[in-house]
Amino acid sequence: MSSASTSNALYAAAISSSQLTKAIPEEAKELRHHQKNGKGFLNPWKSWNEQSAFKIISTVIYRRFSGKANTPDTKPPTVPVHKPTFLRSRNTQDLRATWLGHACYYVEFPGGLRVLFDPVFTHRCSPFSFLGPARYTEAPCQIEDIPTIDIVIISHSHYDHLSHPTIMKIKNCHPNAHFFVPLNNKAWFVDCGIHNVTELDWWDAKDLILSKSTEATILKAKEAGNDPETISATIGCLPCQHMSARSPFNKAHTLWASWSVESGGRKLWFGGDTGYRAVPELPDTEDDYSPELNLPHCPAFAQIGALRGPFDLGLIPIGAYSPRFIMSPMHANPYDSVNIFLDTKCRRALGMHWGTWVLTDEDVLEPPRILREALRKKGIDEVGVFDVIDIGESKEYASP
Repeated sequence: MSSASTSNALYAAAISSSQLTKAIPEEAKELRHHQKNGKGFLNPWKSWNEQSAFKIISTVIYRRFSGKANTPDTKPPTVPVHKPTFLRSRNTQDLRATWLGHACYYVEFPGGLRVLFDPVFTHRCSPFSFLGPARYTEAPCQIEDIPTIDIVIISHSHYDHLSHPTIMKIKNCHPNAHFFVPLNNKAWFVDCGIHNVTELDWWDAKDLILSKSTEATILKAKEAGNDPETISATIGCLPCQHMSARSPFNKAHTLWASWSVESGGRKLWFGGDTGYRAVPELPDTEDDYSPELNLPHCPAFAQIGALRGPFDLGLIPIGAYSPRFIMSPMHANPYDSVNIFLDTKCRRALGMHWGTWVLTDEDVLEPPRILREALRKKGIDEVGVFDVIDIGESKEYASP
């Protein structure tokens, strides 16, 4: 069966508000992450440090020409790339996650739900096909190779997380896939001719039912006391500390988010793209976690863990963090990532947001090495708790 015909077998029959929306922090009702003029969003925490695009770009250029910047070596071998294997049957018992590079994961839930997170399959993460960061590891597959996509979840609008060519390919190959996006991103999809879109604000959640039957058939079956063949899920939009833009003129016009997905009795948290703390410029030898600094960290992750956790699996960014004084508000380093893992109450985690494009200064294989150091420092096993896998590799998690 082709990808498109498999996708056509199921579609979103019903989307409704979820009871999860009752589990929100008191201050979230104040919508402090909304700009007062109603034209965008912000990070409402002391852990955030606002930096202008000019400052970031000028600092990067200065570091490059002054010799202070590191030039990562992308010559092979770097991250192994395998052709992924996807399950053909929806009758699965385990939670299964496949890393497709950078922040893209394909997750197969028990009971049949299939979710694709932040898909970017283009050679460059850029508005241009001829300019911008180019892959140093190949995409392990293409959209046409994925047998079923029920839901696509987008964390934010940056080009390494939202790719127009990739989204159009999904539209063609999986026309009934339903997209979940943060607030104010829906218009972009509608402009692309995609209307199966639900946009949510932080702490919003929706219940979703997928069925092989029409909605009328589902209602008749329930009235007759029968159980129609359906897949149910709850999708939650949650905070993270980041920013959005697709041009120099629309910074923070659309919201950024992390996400939760619950289906088949399993719960997953997708971190999207996030920072944890704003770290000032320090000597390379100084530990930015030293008690003397006592830098504030983003409180949203502990709130997520307390109110929506625990999670069976977290997909957590570990890369694109150097230099720290520029990148730390937006991107977690592995020490931050381990704290996010603990705050959100994830039982297991997989790393992402590395291994695909050179976006920052750290060496391409540094994130997993530093992650092991961070786990050791916290007294957490280096293997089996917060893991790193090859691109195209899958990891299965049996029911507890």
